[in-house]
Parts: sequence; C-alpha cells; structure tokens
Amino acid sequence: MTAPTDDATEEALARLRGGELPRALTARGIAALASNPGCRRRALLDAAATRKEEIAAWAGYEVPFGQSPFAIARGKAFEAQLIGDPGGLFLAVLRDALELDLWEVGYADLEASGGQADLARRHELTRQALTAAPEHRGTLFYHPLLKFRVGGRYAYLEPDLVTFRHDDTFHVVEIKSFPVIDGQGDPASVSAAALQSAVYVLALRDLLGPRATVHHETVLVTPKDFGNAPLASRVDVRKHVGVLTRQLARLDRIPALLAQLPAGLTFDLARDDKHVPQRNPADLVAALQQVAASYAPECLATCEMCYFCRDEASGQTGVLGKSVREDLGGIEYIGRVLLLARGEGPPPPPDQAEAAAILRRALSLRDGIVR
Repeated sequence: MTAPTDDATEEALARLRGGELPRALTARGIAALASNPGCRRRALLDAAATRKEEIAAWAGYEVPFGQSPFAIARGKAFEAQLIGDPGGLFLAVLRDALELDLWEVGYADLEASGGQADLARRHELTRQALTAAPEHRGTLFYHPLLKFRVGGRYAYLEPDLVTFRHDDTFHVVEIKSFPVIDGQGDPASVSAAALQSAVYVLALRDLLGPRATVHHETVLVTPKDFGNAPLASRVDVRKHVGVLTRQLARLDRIPALLAQLPAGLTFDLARDDKHVPQRNPADLVAALQQVAASYAPECLATCEMCYFCRDEASGQTGVLGKSVREDLGGIEYIGRVLLLARGEGPPPPPDQAEAAAILRRALSLRDGIVR
C-alpha cells in the first residue's frame, strides 16, 4: 500500500475520528507523546485528535484522568498571586534566577491584548511583540500564544511567561503549584514540567527562527517550602527537547501508518442527536485492536487508553516495564519466560539463548536463597 497524500491523510484521520470535532492539542498533551514513542495506537489516536478518554470509557475502560480540581484551583491562585504583582517579588525572583540587569522593565500582557477568542490575532500580536527590534521589546511577556506543527496539523500553545534579556536571549517560564521543599521538588512533577517547557522551547524557536536565541534552560517558578513565596529554579531541557523532536518526527510519518490500516477503520462512537454513543462497544474494541499498542506501566500516568491496553497486554512481558522487557531480550510472554527459567519447553532460538541462560541462573539463585 502507498502512503496517502496530505489531503488524503487528513481525510483518513477524520474518518478515524468519526463525527467528532478534532480535539485541540495542548503542551501537556504533546509532552505526553514522548512517554511511549513506540506505540502506534497512541500515535494514530493523537494524530486524529480523538477524545481518548471517551473512546476508552465506551469500550468499558473508563479511567479518571487529569488534574484534580483542587490542584487546578491551587495553580490558578498561585499564578494570580504572581501575575497580580509582576513588578514586585515575582520580578525580583526572576531577576535573581536570570541575572536580569534591567531596572526598567517592560510588560506585555499578550492574553488581554488579542482577546481570548481570536487565536489567530493573538498569535500575530505575539509574533510582532517577540520579533520587534530589541530596543522596542519588553522584558516580560505574559501568556504569549505560539503555534506549532504536530503530526501534520497546527496546535496553539500558551506558556505562562516568556522573558527577554537584552543579550537577545529568550527564556520560557512556567508557573507550577507543587512545592519545592529544601530545594527538592517531586521528581515526577519536575520531569513533567520540564517536558512541557521543552514543548514551548520548540514552539518559540519555530516562531523566532535565527533572529534570536531561545535558551535551553527554562525557569520553573513554584511555591517555596510550605508557603506561597515563589522560588525560581533553572531547568536544563536539552534532553527533553531531543526526545520530543524524535517523537514528533515519528508523528510526521503518520501517512505510512495510515496506509497499513484496514479500509474503513474508524473509532467513531456513532453518537445520536443527544450526543449519546450508539456504537456497539464490542465493535469499538475490535476496531482498537486493529492497531498495535506498546503498553508499559508508565502509560498509567500519561495515556487515557492505559486500562484498555493493560488488559489487552495481560501475560506479556511489557506489563512488567520497559526495562524488564528489554532485559529479557525480546521474549514477549511471561509464560515463555517461566518455561525458559525452568529449562522446559522448546529450546530457545539463538537470539534468546543468552537471556535463557540468565533466567536459569536467576532461578537457581532464588531457589538457593529460599531454601
């Protein structure tokens, strides 16, 4: 089969999506793509802009996903506290983190200037503000609107803040509500924030091109210890930028994945005029199973299809984690692992002989310890 053209690709993605409007991509969603680059199912569902949580729920695998209302409210309150006094403690914290040497600071609220609804106008105002001559630029740009190509379509992205230093360097600033206690934040939260910031770095570099430098160190502003005083930390996101670049390049190969799908495949829920799904859940499950997945425990934190894929992958070594699957050298099923460890069943092929020897040795050591 040949890969479809651009128009045919969009038609094929729309068919996968069915009668639903495409879901807007967010930086958090784009960052989550990097968590499992080998999963075809996720790549196609995301490229088609489907509502994965609704598909999973109708297939019988509903999962509570997203931030809690408490976390969202806390985050908005912390950001409002900082943005409400941009020239006070917030500026002092940023100036210390970035070594800003300007006492006269210019502000630009790019969210208010363009209007919330007109995204194209807001993006154009952002472009004008960030590409102006250095002497006419401000230092702090609140809620700029960036545009970034993902999987053949564009997504509008909105970082909390972009700062400009007059050495022609920009920094992405993200405000998060999780605390940093004694200089240490929750590793998972910090990593997620860094990956999200890396998305903004890529989008900002795409906007500015060679005209300016977007620094690989972003600034994470969080509550310090157990209070609400802001703490700014510089985070190197070069590794995250590399991971995202590779995964987004994979999404650009969506036409090749589409060419391998059965004709007429769709994940449409066939909603009625009251927006209630009418599709037979078993038929939806069968459609999902037409696209190969690559489940790992990490999916539980990043993908709405995680319960569906975990159940489907039951008995496979992938459910034990990526590192276990890699250490087992391509042995796909847990039952086969146990047979090899006991020296039972058909002899292993040459490419699994080393893993089989290690498994036998591990079992003998375990038996020795148990006895």
